[in-house]
Parts: sequence; structure tokens; C-alpha cells
Amino acid sequence: MNKGTVKFFNDSKGYGFIKDDETSKEYFVHVTGLIDEIKENDEVTYELQEGRKGLNAVNVKLA
Repeated sequence: MNKGTVKFFNDSKGYGFIKDDETSKEYFVHVTGLIDEIKENDEVTYELQEGRKGLNAVNVKLA
């Protein structure tokens, strides 16, 4: 399970980005990959899954 911080999330468009705590890489997150509702600066845990344009954050939950 990876840990990170929500850098950006747009509720109306249903997507955003999570910045990984260890690597500082940013991963795309879509509303379909959420378990909990998230907003900017939330601490979250997540898994990575290969998407159309690289790795996406899925099973995203508040930490």
C-alpha cells in the first residue's frame, strides 16, 4: 500500500493527482478509483494499476 498526499482534485471533472510520500512522483487518480471522498491536501493510501497513459492510483482511501 502506497502513501501520499492529494495534490489536486477536481470534483466536477472527477479526477486529480496524488503525490507519493516516498518517491515524490505524481499519479493520476479518477473518481472511479476512489473508496473515500478526497480533497486537496488529504493524506491517503492507494494502490497502483496500469492505465492507458501510465500508472494510476486506485483503491484510494483516507489515511
